Amino acid sequence: MEVIAIQKSALDGLTNELKAILELTENATRKYTPIFNKEKWLDNQEVCLMMNITKRTLQTYKDKGLLPYSRLNRKNYYKHSDVQALLETKQTNKT
Repeated sequence: MEVIAIQKSALDGLTNELKAILELTENATRKYTPIFNKEKWLDNQEVCLMMNITKRTLQTYKDKGLLPYSRLNRKNYYKHSDVQALLETKQTNKT
């Protein structure tokens, strides 16, 4: 085992910086929490299963603007109500 000794002031400085970063992160995510709590959001896989479509078809819906989505941390999310509306539109067009 390797032991590294640092001055207490340096350790306190690092601790304070980590606390500041944690606070910034919590503040940044806090503003998105109500958005996700207000309505159910679905990811790509959930939408594909719900609509019984492939990932490619889902991409086409996004490209054509048929299904709005939000991107968070390189992942797409869809409002459940938007998916339901598209499903109802597709059902209406079939009949």
